[in-house]
Amino acid sequence: MKLWKLLGIAAFAGVAASGVVAARNQRRREAYTPDQIRERLHERLAEASRSE
Repeated sequence: MKLWKLLGIAAFAGVAASGVVAARNQRRREAYTPDQIRERLHERLAEASRSE
């Protein structure tokens, strides 16, 4: 019985930790303005074109 409780707590902690990571990544994405996103996409396209 104790093993199942421990596994349940570990699973709950894992889900909570992944939620925190997802929220942090979402906030980071929302911090960019549309112009900044467009500029980064153009930079990535230029890099990809150069490497081919």
